[in-house]
Amino acid sequence: MRHFVKYTFLSVDPAWKRLDPAERLAGKEEFLAACDDFGSDHLLQAFSLVGIRGDCDLMISVECENLDRIHEFGVVLGQSGLMKWCTTPYAYLGMRKGSEYSDDVRFVARPFKGKYVFVYPFVKRRDWYLLPADQRWEIMQEHIKIGKETKGVDNHTAYSFGLDDQEFVVAFDTDDAGLFMDLVHKLRATEASAYTAQDTPSFTCMRTSVERALIALDGAPISADALSA
Repeated sequence: MRHFVKYTFLSVDPAWKRLDPAERLAGKEEFLAACDDFGSDHLLQAFSLVGIRGDCDLMISVECENLDRIHEFGVVLGQSGLMKWCTTPYAYLGMRKGSEYSDDVRFVARPFKGKYVFVYPFVKRRDWYLLPADQRWEIMQEHIKIGKETKGVDNHTAYSFGLDDQEFVVAFDTDDAGLFMDLVHKLRATEASAYTAQDTPSFTCMRTSVERALIALDGAPISADALSA
């Protein structure tokens, strides 16, 4: 069964940091409880963007087999005290699907394993889809070859046709941010790149636990256990 993928980027109102520490703690605990509940039987990962992006502070990625569960998680998460102080400047929905240009089969949940995760929405120019299928396949082979030759960077692309504003949600993970930058630089020179209509905004995310992502918001621990997570 193909899985849905959702990336939710959150921005915390600076006024939240001026709340009483006990109120901030309670809000973070409620947020954490919602994530723990969903993550008990579905893939959920957290990422911090504090100090990296100016318009969002953390990102939660989830994968599951149906949209109902993603909706339910959003409802529960929204009831947490922390979310009352958050906005969602960016959110992307996609679905796993086999590529028509390679033999990679990636229908089910695949966790990010790298220290850094890079996410961005992607849209092809419409004239790309007017090319014959065999010509598109041939053009993409150079693009795919460069990606496969770059060891240490893993691709997690999801498809969004009709599900969201973009056509794809592209995501990569790696332990070497410089290696990823070099890969993107190389890909700019491929013929396939000329058919890009949109590939921004681009997010550089630090993979971490939900606890540490929450601690990064105000520097205050959730519990003694969280400090060693």
